[in-house]
Amino acid sequence: MIYTIGIAITFFLSFILLTKNGKSEADRLLFIWLCVILVHLILFSIVSSNEYLNFPYLLGIEIPFPLLHGPFLFLYTLMLTSGQPANPKMFLHFIPYSIAFFATVPFLILSPKEKILIYQNDGKGFETISIIIFAGIIVSGITYTILSLRVLNIHKKQVKDNYSSIEKINLQWLFRLVLGLSGIWVLVLFADEEIIFSSVVLFVVFIGYYGIKQVGIFTNQQVSEFAPTVESKVVTEQSVAESENTKYHKSALADGQLKAIHSELVQLMNQKKLFLTPELTLTMVAQELDIHPNTLSLVINSVEQKNFFDYINTLRIEDFKVRIAMPDNQKFTLLSIAYECGFNSKTSFNRNFKNLTGKSPSEYMKENTK
Repeated sequence: MIYTIGIAITFFLSFILLTKNGKSEADRLLFIWLCVILVHLILFSIVSSNEYLNFPYLLGIEIPFPLLHGPFLFLYTLMLTSGQPANPKMFLHFIPYSIAFFATVPFLILSPKEKILIYQNDGKGFETISIIIFAGIIVSGITYTILSLRVLNIHKKQVKDNYSSIEKINLQWLFRLVLGLSGIWVLVLFADEEIIFSSVVLFVVFIGYYGIKQVGIFTNQQVSEFAPTVESKVVTEQSVAESENTKYHKSALADGQLKAIHSELVQLMNQKKLFLTPELTLTMVAQELDIHPNTLSLVINSVEQKNFFDYINTLRIEDFKVRIAMPDNQKFTLLSIAYECGFNSKTSFNRNFKNLTGKSPSEYMKENTK
């Protein structure tokens, strides 16, 4: 029953993506991945029941399928965070699947009766190739989980280097998606196939829940996290080139120049209080100072020892402390004052305040109103 539910949900999500207007490259890749999952679930539902007796020619096709999910996860993560279009090099990630598929050819060309007999005897005669493919599946799962997490960490760092508010551009849900798939790899080691594929069904539900919840994947609306700008690109030739340029620029800028630009930055923040702008970005501040964003990022990292996100939110927190100390502001709620300081949500305010002060806003108020 659970396989039928999983197949139905996967088909439904695939159909939504297929009919979506203005699909992104990541959407197209996700559609292909969902189709692969759909075929995988159908094949396993047939093999796990006596139905395979009626479809013996399908036996063996499902064996190398797990080698597809790791590459799809990694490529989807990469495309979603960087906005990279598909390119021929991406097909290299599917070489292990191709090798495993050709390794199963000796089994695939057997007669239906021979296939059925081998399945009923737990793969007798093909033990070695089964062990090799199984080991490859585990290695693939671990490798692509690590690669996907690395891409997400790079993305998170670059977002914090360029934005003061990250609620609309964080990919925490995708991080959970990676962990969910890594959990399935763990089950592959210790659980039986029914439990493994039940978890795959839950994984598809997970994709559906977050896919529909996150504007931009299963709808035609777009938000900044699904329309990456130059500021948020990661693991691309351009971002690598900019990183190298920044390293070079650091050696070219003398300490005096760093301090001079930092002084201008401090003066700008004191006079115009740009940090009060909820959606403030590194580029916006760099334009005010008439310098390159890379230079500004270098100044903030070197002098303030912070990324742009922490720097701006520190200024907001300090401004908040000043405001709540004013008698005229006692009639206002903490959240209303936080909004005036540039925060755009209660969650963002509480998290940043706790991270920077070690206390919650209410705890801070109690200690400072005695």
